[in-house]
Amino acid sequence: MTYKITNKCISCDLCLPVCPTGAITVIDGQRLINSSVCNGCTDTIYTVPQCVAGCPSCDGCVKDHKDYWECWFDTYKKCVSKLNNNNDNYWERWFNCYSQKYSEQLEKKRQQVA
Repeated sequence: MTYKITNKCISCDLCLPVCPTGAITVIDGQRLINSSVCNGCTDTIYTVPQCVAGCPSCDGCVKDHKDYWECWFDTYKKCVSKLNNNNDNYWERWFNCYSQKYSEQLEKKRQQVA
């Protein structure tokens, strides 16, 4: 979910340096959030969007509510792209890791019994 800067923005520019994606720009003195760059801080270490957290006016930066179906399809596309990315050998890597850990535990049990 992306965010937008409202008319309640006081132009303090506290949001500019804290945005981890650099989605906030100033054009002709007006602060704007590029919706194609903004990810709502979901893929970062932050638990809340930093533009909202740093805004002293509290309503200067709010969620950009899209149409329900537009949001649904955006979420769907993100899920499908994550499923298609580099999952070719996931189960093979999981099995190799699990079987190695399991064999190590079995060896420890054998040593304890002996």
